[in-house]
Amino acid sequence: MRIANELVSYELADGVATMVLDNGKANAISYELIKQINQCLDRAEADQAPVVMTSKGKIFSAGYDLQVMNQGMQAAMGLVNLGSELSRRLLSFPHPVVAACNGHAMAKGAFLLLSADMRIGIKGPYKIGLNEVAIGLALHHAGIAIAEYRLSPNYFQRSVLCAEIFNPEDARQAGFLDIVVEESQLLSSAHSIALQLKGLNTAAFKDTKLKVRACFLARLDKAIGKDSGSLE
Repeated sequence: MRIANELVSYELADGVATMVLDNGKANAISYELIKQINQCLDRAEADQAPVVMTSKGKIFSAGYDLQVMNQGMQAAMGLVNLGSELSRRLLSFPHPVVAACNGHAMAKGAFLLLSADMRIGIKGPYKIGLNEVAIGLALHHAGIAIAEYRLSPNYFQRSVLCAEIFNPEDARQAGFLDIVVEESQLLSSAHSIALQLKGLNTAAFKDTKLKVRACFLARLDKAIGKDSGSLE
């Protein structure tokens, strides 16, 4: 089964759902892209399928859509909060999520990696990291919570405060990636891992995932509330 939206395609093969982001060269995270990702996640949930998420080109995602981010604080935070809710959904999704990072992953692109259960990158001169402070943006509460939960302790402040950017192998050490493979092996490796995870008991996976992340998800919910202004 193959479904093609304007910005995200969805294909179900061997019981694995593959989502491919295709939003220009940078695969910018926009309102419409998030909407279509959620539609694909709805479909994967209905299909009871593990998800492989990847992108076209050499950039997994360079972050939020600058056309929105440059419209002012209210517009920017509206998009950021929606992105945080997407990360929250991925981190609590009832089926395994495998991110296949096809190149660079910056800012929200790197946060998407931190939101997946398994992350595969490719060898090469690619940049992965959180560059917000370097470009004059203070990280939001939800981003800090996600980074602290998923990054290795020795790399957390280097990433969040110092905006250090890593090559794929160093990104694996930092906690952005789990595995680094040759580019030609990316999708086959992701599909193989997704198939392996599909063999797990679905109910046990969902229950254990929520138990393991219960305290973190509660913290993330509070952080999203602070960012949206609904909590002080």
